[in-house]
Amino acid sequence: MQRNNVAHGKEGCLWCDHCGTLILGLKCSACGSEGRGFEINSPGDVRPCMGDSVDSVLGLFREAFGTSEPLEGRMMFLNKIPGEDRTDEIVAHGDVIGVMRFDIRLNRMRLEIRQAGADLFRDVAVKNLVTIANMSGHLKGKTVPGANVSEVIGEFGREDPLIVKKALKAGPGTALVSSAEVRTSDRAIKIRDLGVPTERPLSPASGRKEFTEANSAHLKTLESNAVSDVRSFVKGKKQPVTVSFSGGKDSLAAFEIAKKAIGGPELLFIDTGLEFPETVEYVRRFASKNGLRLHVAEAGNAFWENVGTFGPPAKDFRWCCKVCKLGPISDTISKDFPQGTITVEGNRTLESFSRSGIGFVSKNPFVPNQTNLNPVRSWSAAEIWGYIWMRGLDYNPLYDRDFERIGCYLCASCLASEWRNTKRIHPDKYEKWEKHLHAYAKERNLPPEYVDLGFWRWKALPPKMRLLADELDLRMEPSKGKEMSLKMLKGASPCAAGGYSMEAVATFPMNRDFSYVDDALRTVGDTKTSTEFEISITRMRNGKAKVFGGGQISITAENKSDAEAVFARTLKALIRAEMCTQCGICAKSCPKKAIKISGGMRVDRDRCVKCGKCEKSCMLVHYYDKITSSGRATAHDSRQNASPNAIKRRI
Repeated sequence: MQRNNVAHGKEGCLWCDHCGTLILGLKCSACGSEGRGFEINSPGDVRPCMGDSVDSVLGLFREAFGTSEPLEGRMMFLNKIPGEDRTDEIVAHGDVIGVMRFDIRLNRMRLEIRQAGADLFRDVAVKNLVTIANMSGHLKGKTVPGANVSEVIGEFGREDPLIVKKALKAGPGTALVSSAEVRTSDRAIKIRDLGVPTERPLSPASGRKEFTEANSAHLKTLESNAVSDVRSFVKGKKQPVTVSFSGGKDSLAAFEIAKKAIGGPELLFIDTGLEFPETVEYVRRFASKNGLRLHVAEAGNAFWENVGTFGPPAKDFRWCCKVCKLGPISDTISKDFPQGTITVEGNRTLESFSRSGIGFVSKNPFVPNQTNLNPVRSWSAAEIWGYIWMRGLDYNPLYDRDFERIGCYLCASCLASEWRNTKRIHPDKYEKWEKHLHAYAKERNLPPEYVDLGFWRWKALPPKMRLLADELDLRMEPSKGKEMSLKMLKGASPCAAGGYSMEAVATFPMNRDFSYVDDALRTVGDTKTSTEFEISITRMRNGKAKVFGGGQISITAENKSDAEAVFARTLKALIRAEMCTQCGICAKSCPKKAIKISGGMRVDRDRCVKCGKCEKSCMLVHYYDKITSSGRATAHDSRQNASPNAIKRRI
């Protein structure tokens, strides 16, 4: 496959008509065919359609056209493309025959067919067929009035997929009204395309066996290169080699690479407390079956202990990963691998934008003493699955239950369609999180759609969700709640006595003893504190900060930029003190061992050298822009010279 990694671009693919499957390399390993070319949408992380997903696709075609016969017993693939929720191109017979989308309003999958799908089903469909007449010219994208509908076969509803026929031509369309209204409506049908059927070979029956045989040479080359990379890196290194084994397909492929490179690596598994039971059982069974030592980092009840403080995690505010993953794994590595470890991981560049630039070697700043190797970083999902099947590896059974990815069962990054899937197989877990979300929304005067349509999955709504909120006239700004709030009294402004000053009031859902604030401020400057009156004065290189027990912050500095910098460091210290999750990563990052965790962050003033490493390692600071909009408020306030109380932000 050729990958351009261009948004909204096209990716070139090859299909073996003889073997009836996708070709991942330059030619078919089974029959030698160079394949027939076709295109899919970028980024092209195509994957096999398997398990319950097959039933889902076949069911959509049977619902639409009364039959799924042209697809039965054939290898199909899915290619994820942009959309409100789950949106997959359906690849079969060497072309994109349709798109399946999850409609979050209707809470169900919908089918859109493409020209190749209309060609495939035009002669076998027994419903949703419409014939038009007395129309000429270019009809692609045109709307057909009911007066031009000459025949209707089957009953259909508004927005249902149709196959539109006109003489020898046929193509995909969409019903703009129901079948009962189609002949009388001025706008009855929307034609997507209309053409003379393409002579496209029908693939023979095919499955996993044909897919792996057709791609065996390519997959073995991928394996050889990845094994060589791992073996070359670890040669001569004294640190033990481990595999980050999440229970997902990518980490399974990474394990097999590591096993071939160095023998039997030890496994690292993070039990976040939010794992599917099937995943926990699978990981333990896999380790036992293969005689591997399994190191389990357990987060226990950390998520539920912190969700009241931070609110629901979001795609753009995944605080739970730091609390439930990085904290526990950092502890486990410190305890079990005091000299550190080289960890083989299953990170892939096509998984997400954040991983698109990952190299073979990487380090996570939140996990000291761990060097990560990413041998499958450039593989597609189809290559991962082809490799797993070729090597006969035992994979997580949830992949056969129509899950594309497998992580925490309530992860904000999962799709609404997958959340519906969770309801199907684990109704108890589904109900617990739904109940929490609805209570959260009610307390903040948010509409039920905040939960039902998945708006909770974003801290700041992306364009597609803002459009949906506007379309449904929904207000998604919380009116009240217990989260942190920041009220700017005065932005960076000139003082009559010289220099610049800033003032603000911060409130927090947690209310720790003021001594924790004193400890946090010690990491950013020289601090004098009265715990009796809850006042702390901190002198930094570029200014001075006063912090009061009521959350008031007063900053003075010589210039505007210094005032804003001192304000940011002071507020970050306050956040670290009041909202500390006790994950312990800062303590492990401190080179002077000046930090310990005891009900929050504690700092030894005799050891601390104010190097800033604890601040950089803190999960809260990492999400500073998400848990407070102080930076934007400061800039706005200083430009507008806003009066006191002019700016108030609640996150």
